[in-house]
Amino acid sequence: MAAFFIFLALQVSIRQAVLFLVGIGMGAALAGARFGFTTGWRQLARERDPRGVTGQLVLLALAAVCAIPLIGTFPELQAALGPPGVSLVIGAFVFGLTMQIADGCGSGTLYKAGLGVPLNLGILPLFAFGSFLGSVHLDRWLALGHLEPVAMVDQIGVSGALIATLVLLALLAVGIRLWVGPQRCWFDRRWLTGAIVLAVLATLNLLIAGQPWGVVYGFGLWFAKLAQASGVWDPAMNAFWSQAGHASRLAQTLLMDITSITNIGILAGALWIAARSPDAGKPLTPRQWAIGLAAGFLMGYSSRLAFGCNVGAMLSGISTGSLHGWIWLPMAFAGTLIGIRLRERFRF
Repeated sequence: MAAFFIFLALQVSIRQAVLFLVGIGMGAALAGARFGFTTGWRQLARERDPRGVTGQLVLLALAAVCAIPLIGTFPELQAALGPPGVSLVIGAFVFGLTMQIADGCGSGTLYKAGLGVPLNLGILPLFAFGSFLGSVHLDRWLALGHLEPVAMVDQIGVSGALIATLVLLALLAVGIRLWVGPQRCWFDRRWLTGAIVLAVLATLNLLIAGQPWGVVYGFGLWFAKLAQASGVWDPAMNAFWSQAGHASRLAQTLLMDITSITNIGILAGALWIAARSPDAGKPLTPRQWAIGLAAGFLMGYSSRLAFGCNVGAMLSGISTGSLHGWIWLPMAFAGTLIGIRLRERFRF
């Protein structure tokens, strides 16, 4: 990690080197705290255990308190905006379903692969392929109907956006309280520590990169560059990759891509934690392997349709005042309820 940091600082840019350190911190926090969005949702639905989701609500609130004022003050900082539409609704639902079978969202797949969990190591390239294929087909999905992205900061101002976000998060907490009932432990030190560290690192990512934390785009870019280099695919013929911003990233080295650098950092940070606390996962049957890998591919595909995963759409979307994050959340949770049933059926 030290050698790669020095290489980035000398040969690429100081910004990319610092973002690599941010990614290492994210990977160490995710793996060290076992901060799994997928696990937290499953524990809430199956066991009425709110501790994981409480940690996620704290993360969302802290990130919003930091990000929304920054975006309102500095126009060069971007929000994680996505267009509400058919693509978002279907993509979020399928993502929520498949992440339970694959036992990890985008960030979960990354940090568990870094920990050396065999299923997630196998899923990683299929997730990347699915994300790439979703980007190739995205224009067809958008043609089914969509609205322009809605930025709450632009619509109701910084104060209004922040108050609305915190009120909606508080209402979610009340709803969860009614669901789980009394006499439940709400807070867990591990989850809260992970939430605070990740909120700080997400804010640093926004300040250094000029854009919110994301995961999915890096996956798709990796496979897009591979497809382009092999000569089997021409990005100029595709509506998504022919856009100026995406085309320029295809032309550059991966080391200049912000999301790719933080993704590499997450893998490195999780690998560092794995040296101290290995996690080999449980043995799977061939049938479970086939189902898990298929779920990983669909998870990658649907994440692109939904304009992000639990990080890019939910965390970054909600914390930067994007309406699409609030649409993604209930649709993904609805999908996760079915995904939990399928997970139990296949005995994962």
